[in-house]
Amino acid sequence: MEAVDILVRSLSKAVPINGQMLQYHGRSDRHSKIACWGILFDLLRTSSVLRSHVESGKVVFGLNHLLRSFSPDKGKKLDLVLCRPEADKPRPKRPKTLEALAAKYGIDLTPEQQATLDALPIIYEAPVGNVLVALEAKACMTEHVKALPRLYDELNSSHQIVHGHSSQTLAVGFFMVNASETFQSPTNKGKINSHKQPHVLQRTIADISNLPRRSHHTDQGFDGFGIVVVDMVNDGSDCKLVTTPPAPQTSDVLHYEKMLQRVAHEYDARFSMI
Repeated sequence: MEAVDILVRSLSKAVPINGQMLQYHGRSDRHSKIACWGILFDLLRTSSVLRSHVESGKVVFGLNHLLRSFSPDKGKKLDLVLCRPEADKPRPKRPKTLEALAAKYGIDLTPEQQATLDALPIIYEAPVGNVLVALEAKACMTEHVKALPRLYDELNSSHQIVHGHSSQTLAVGFFMVNASETFQSPTNKGKINSHKQPHVLQRTIADISNLPRRSHHTDQGFDGFGIVVVDMVNDGSDCKLVTTPPAPQTSDVLHYEKMLQRVAHEYDARFSMI
């Protein structure tokens, strides 16, 4: 699975954010966009059913889509959705594609990943019809304990609104958490924040792991959820993937590969006949 490798390599490079050259900014959604891009890339690689739907034009994507639940009547913008195209609305004259978004987001692909992308069917952005998969990505890079209640509530409301919209839609969550002992905060004039590690990392993973997950469409919770741990100081040095505990291990249901495999399987089983 390539998304995690793409994420850490892309975040290792500074890009213009709010007038500064930065790797990460809490008020920017760059990290979420890169994560969702990588998940879609991996889903296309993993699910032959999704590839066939994309090839035939049955499935497109939407960005920052405002999804409203039927009950309760609430709305939330989702980072990325896979959906049927809205029949009554024409596709934009110059629709975005996965490859175009890679250039726009500054996504760093290896030659092998670029070759894989070139070989995949082209998926287009288009007006959103029936939503099949809804992705929400969040990150906790500093001030972990302070940020936890907000992040938990935002993620929890995501699957509630997705399934309030339709119990058939797959709600997918992705969470990145920082294991570094320090972090250079761009929102506080470059102040260096210190983290009590591994305590705050362990607490963050434990709390986020308690988000509800579902195994049947009548249950409440995410259909797929993955946690990735990185070591990132945000000072220009490389962002590194952390694979040692308490990061989810390959046998853990919250490991990224387990999440990806589950979502691909659920997509194939639920939407093969659309």
